[in-house]
Amino acid sequence: MADPELKKGLEGVLVAESSLSFIDGDAGKLVYRGYDIGDLARGASYEEVVYLLWHGELPTAGELDSFTDAMTEEMPVDEDVLAVAGRLADAGEAPMAALRTLVSYLSAEDPEADSEPSDLEAAARKGRRITAKVPTVLAAFDRLRRGEEPIDPHDDLGLAANFLYMLTGEEPDDVAAETFDMALTLHADHGLNASTFTAMVVASTLADLYSSVVAGVGALSGPLHGGANQDVMELFFEIDEADADPVEYVTRLQEEREEWRVPGMGHRVYNVKDPRAKILGAKSEELAEVTGEPKWFEMAAAIERYFDEEKGLTERGIAPNVDFYSGTVYYQLGIPIDMYTPIFAMSRTGGWIGHVLEYQEDNRLIRPRARYVGEKDCEFVPVDER
Repeated sequence: MADPELKKGLEGVLVAESSLSFIDGDAGKLVYRGYDIGDLARGASYEEVVYLLWHGELPTAGELDSFTDAMTEEMPVDEDVLAVAGRLADAGEAPMAALRTLVSYLSAEDPEADSEPSDLEAAARKGRRITAKVPTVLAAFDRLRRGEEPIDPHDDLGLAANFLYMLTGEEPDDVAAETFDMALTLHADHGLNASTFTAMVVASTLADLYSSVVAGVGALSGPLHGGANQDVMELFFEIDEADADPVEYVTRLQEEREEWRVPGMGHRVYNVKDPRAKILGAKSEELAEVTGEPKWFEMAAAIERYFDEEKGLTERGIAPNVDFYSGTVYYQLGIPIDMYTPIFAMSRTGGWIGHVLEYQEDNRLIRPRARYVGEKDCEFVPVDER
């Protein structure tokens, strides 16, 4: 029998069925459980979206209140968790590495940490605790590394507003809270991406949910998956410091650096502009008007126009992805740039957990094959004769 076709990186290989999210890369469309991402981002809270991903339908007002209240109750963390965050901060740990360790440590505080893998109701409760506590530990870590005391979550704020409050010590205004909530919704799920698939592979062994989320964090920490929004802002800082025209600057970098690509441009799945980039681009412009600092949005917009109108890259499938504008949004909200990928993880935790819960309903161990290309008939020689 002929060997099956090799699909490097599993590109295009179907390994599971899912009803969580659907992507049409040619039409630039993303839906969660059948709902257009634009409708959800503009009309639903992040908590509503997480409920939708986990339960398969949008909650009623009563169900949402109960779900949000339960999430809020789970947001505080014990002092020993904050002590671990402090040690990581003192050691100079990178935020994604700190998040990986802190999520793992949270299992020590979970009253259902030893529940059976087949108990999906217990897994869902663990998922709620993880999703609720990740913003708390991230904000605490950032404050501790800046020499400031952690702030307890506020009972009357949702997850998005609470994170900004715990990070800055000030309750965000309505525009900031709404914008950040929208950003979390836009990043909550995106099909079988690398980190989601990693979380599912771990879950398929019937490992606990904490192991799956830690694995997802690890996969997202790689520069080929997360981190492009930080790269975008670092590029914009370079342009600003050089007092250069943004289009001329990136054009020169392309000429000087072989195979250099503008960060945030192009996507593995989308052949047109990422629908999430359209939404965040508009929010970035709105924030620029509120803050009175339009240069970051204007840089992004100028580069996008150039590559679209002058270079025609959009017609060749190279257009802004969600990271191209999310960095400008986060920066205008006062978030440190090395926290951008951890925020991605904070949002995507809801999606990882949703996929794990869905997959474990009809679990099968994920076990692909590799084509062997090594020697087969080597003669063994004892060590003293080599």
